[in-house]
Amino acid sequence: MRQRTLDPSMRREAAFGRRAADPFGRRASTPGPDVSGGRSESGSGSGPEDPQAWYARPEVDVLSALAVDPEQGLDGEEAARRRASVGPNALKAAGGVDPAAIFLGQFRDFMVLVLLAATFISGLLGEFVDAVAILTILLLNAFLGFVQEYRAERALEALGKMAAPKAEVVRDGRRALVPAEDVVPGDVVVLKAGDRVPADVRLLWTEGLLVDEAPLTGESVPVEKRAPAVLPAPRPLGDRTNMAFMGTLILKGRATGVAVATGMATEMGKIADLIALTEETDTPLKRRIRHLGRVLVWIAVALTAAVTGLGVLDGYPFEEMFLLGVTLAVAAIPEGLPTIVTVVLALGVSRMQKKKALVRRLPAVETLGSTTFIGTDKTGTLTLNRMTLVQGRTAGGAFFVSGSGYRPEGGFFLDPERTAPFDPEERPEVMALLTYGVLASEARLLPPETGDRTEGPKRPAGRFRWLGLRRKAREAAPSGWRIDGDPTEGAIVVAARKAGLDEEALRRRKRAKVLPFDSVRRRMSIVYEVGGGRGVLAAKGAFEAILDRSAAIFDGGAVRRLGDAERRRWAEEAEAMAAAGLRVLAVAYREGPLERLRGLEDEAELVFVGLVGLIDPPRPDVPAAIRTVQAAHIRVAMITGDHRETARAIAADLGILRPTGRVLTGEDLRRLDGKALSRLAVETDVFARVAPEDKLRIVQALRAAGHIVAMTGDGTNDAPALKAADIGIAMGQSGTEVAKEAADVVLLDDHFATIEAAVEEGRTIYENVRKFVRYLLASNVAEIMVMLVAFALKWPVPLTPLMILWINLVTDGLPALALGLDPMERDVMNRPPISPSESLFARGLGWKILSRGALITGVTLWAFSERLAAGAPLGEAQTVAFATLIVAQLVHVFDARNERSLFDRSPLDNVPLVLSVLVSFALVVLVIAWPPAARIFGAVPLSAEDWLRVIGYSAAPFVLLGLFGRLSSGRPARPEA
Repeated sequence: MRQRTLDPSMRREAAFGRRAADPFGRRASTPGPDVSGGRSESGSGSGPEDPQAWYARPEVDVLSALAVDPEQGLDGEEAARRRASVGPNALKAAGGVDPAAIFLGQFRDFMVLVLLAATFISGLLGEFVDAVAILTILLLNAFLGFVQEYRAERALEALGKMAAPKAEVVRDGRRALVPAEDVVPGDVVVLKAGDRVPADVRLLWTEGLLVDEAPLTGESVPVEKRAPAVLPAPRPLGDRTNMAFMGTLILKGRATGVAVATGMATEMGKIADLIALTEETDTPLKRRIRHLGRVLVWIAVALTAAVTGLGVLDGYPFEEMFLLGVTLAVAAIPEGLPTIVTVVLALGVSRMQKKKALVRRLPAVETLGSTTFIGTDKTGTLTLNRMTLVQGRTAGGAFFVSGSGYRPEGGFFLDPERTAPFDPEERPEVMALLTYGVLASEARLLPPETGDRTEGPKRPAGRFRWLGLRRKAREAAPSGWRIDGDPTEGAIVVAARKAGLDEEALRRRKRAKVLPFDSVRRRMSIVYEVGGGRGVLAAKGAFEAILDRSAAIFDGGAVRRLGDAERRRWAEEAEAMAAAGLRVLAVAYREGPLERLRGLEDEAELVFVGLVGLIDPPRPDVPAAIRTVQAAHIRVAMITGDHRETARAIAADLGILRPTGRVLTGEDLRRLDGKALSRLAVETDVFARVAPEDKLRIVQALRAAGHIVAMTGDGTNDAPALKAADIGIAMGQSGTEVAKEAADVVLLDDHFATIEAAVEEGRTIYENVRKFVRYLLASNVAEIMVMLVAFALKWPVPLTPLMILWINLVTDGLPALALGLDPMERDVMNRPPISPSESLFARGLGWKILSRGALITGVTLWAFSERLAAGAPLGEAQTVAFATLIVAQLVHVFDARNERSLFDRSPLDNVPLVLSVLVSFALVVLVIAWPPAARIFGAVPLSAEDWLRVIGYSAAPFVLLGLFGRLSSGRPARPEA
């Protein structure tokens, strides 16, 4: 039904009432047309006092404000002037990717800055080998980070791809096809099925207009648009039914409207602004590494002061002692730590990709392990984003349909558990419901693009033989089926296919009339010719709209009168289905003389057939994945643009909504200040009817409450929240390019279950980072303490500078890297999330570093002093100390991978670690036994007895500690966080 809400003469009067004073605004006494592009001071455009709330203003005011005649449109000169004033109708890009900036950005990390300082100091001290080695490591680290992050954020560029390339407008009284970027505020825009809306448009006239707004609002059900005079303000984005927004898709119908906002002033532009203005969050690992760097700096300062002070008190020159102190301070910093962290994260990225999770930013890998709250979008993330008919009710009772999505495979059952199948052909009322549902629809089911449908044998279909209908044999179909048209209608068509019906054969008869759907009538009817001057009208729509116009009911192949008591029972059935989260439609028909049906302006005396219940079904693996994530002490909340009751029902079905959980809407959120929202957000399981800025506020409120937030989504409207979250997770298959580019992680299979595997990987990586930090720092503590204690006791120097360099750059690195490959521990997903405030030294790690460092120091000095006491030359004693220190560290690496005892886990669980220890041991043997290397390092060959002594000194303390830890294994391995 066409809707003309403003007479053309009134439109011209509205437009030219201002033009009399000059539409170009050249007279000071009269304001010119508002071509600001729709940008308001408030930025939301939702308040009744806001002059840019176009949906809340009468058409007369809209046309007057934009100084346009809707019949003539803008003239070419005026359009050019406005384009020069407001700029092109395009979304601003972020400026592209700057490889140099990405590379230099790798040097902003605090630990890297500390190592750069160490490089400078080493150069000043003449330790050029140290300086070159450290600089080489830093460059390697920067290169690895650069490779992983080169594809930096291009969210705004991707957003621009959603703009329509062409637009049909009215210029100089004629329709013209112009580049979308040339559309200006005031342009009269013509829209039809298949068009991408080029700007934010205030609708003036519509005919059966249906728009897919899922990328913008997240709503899975297309929105029916019409052009009433005004809508009350404020009004959520998804409820502005007299507006069409840039980037959304026209599924059905036609319309004319006036562009009220273009470019960055559109709702899509506001999302682009949110993305650009949203600051990236600091990851927990970055904060912890920064804290570690500060601790090491203070240790270095303390070492320098201690060595200098002790030396001066003992009579040594200040300059000599200061240089020695600085040398030890530089040795305190583990040069390989940033590179090992980067490599371990990169290896984690590789493992996660095999699990269908693509990580776009390295620190995101570890952040997953710290996640305490997952805010997930509903449409396309928890659900398939494919409307599916799952339930129906006829006079013969309820029935249930299996299968999901558009694939025409599934069965019909008498019970909701789907254990009692039946043949729908044996139930005439079921066949009638599906038949008339298809006849009242226009959507088509399209086969996969890789092949054509092959039809099986056909046979007559009983009562519906008058339509020439034949049943279509069910067939196995590959995936990739899709709907051309309204997804709700498509769901009915798919269910009909499952019953063996062919919609093409059903609609073969000539159409005589269409009564289109709109939000006032809330129903749609199509009249078909069936021959002999007869016709049939098929109708579908909202339950009340169909039932109120029905006089009879189809029951078991016969038609009987519909009584008042039965009407009340049907109303209760419809309410029960809606309460279960289903979208409920009623189906009816009417037979009679074709001319009489063709002359109807409204449906009446219909025969009620029954109800269908449709839903965007959950992904099959989601409930189990949610249970696993919740068992890991991670909160899950649904954040969606869908209606409150639909969201509530799906959340309850998936196990997200707790008995005590809250459900808040976008309207509720807008009444809360920041503190109140932070308090309520942690108690809320479902956020419904939310706008993009609401999602952003939710993420910020949760982070303010101390949570590490992972936000999932697939739509354009999710992008700002994805960027603001600690970890943004986008869907790789159903997600828009905007969402993918704004996210840290992209799920290649769109499965929520992949998040659970990613969290496992993240937790494992963090524990492995702690392990190699423990190993490296304990080793460095030992190296420093060996030199410091020997100096304090006035002993000869136990290690030469080249020996220390060898230990730092070669011996430490391989085992530390192998620790980063340690496999997941069995109970990792039964532990609470890692506290955001937890430092790397938490849970006794600091004590273990100091105690193990002291232990290695003790055995090294014992071996050194024992050789000296035995009268061995200094070179031999230094060689024994060198070998003992390295072997003790190699034994310690197995202790570092366990919380209690090195006997808790088999060394063969980590074969790369065993190999790295063997390689490191072989290298130290080579340095000592090979004469050219021994001369360089100042080492001497050791006898078999010396090697046995070295191994005994090194291993004995750790074996004793392991046995003690094994005996005390009744204590918990990991304190509760």
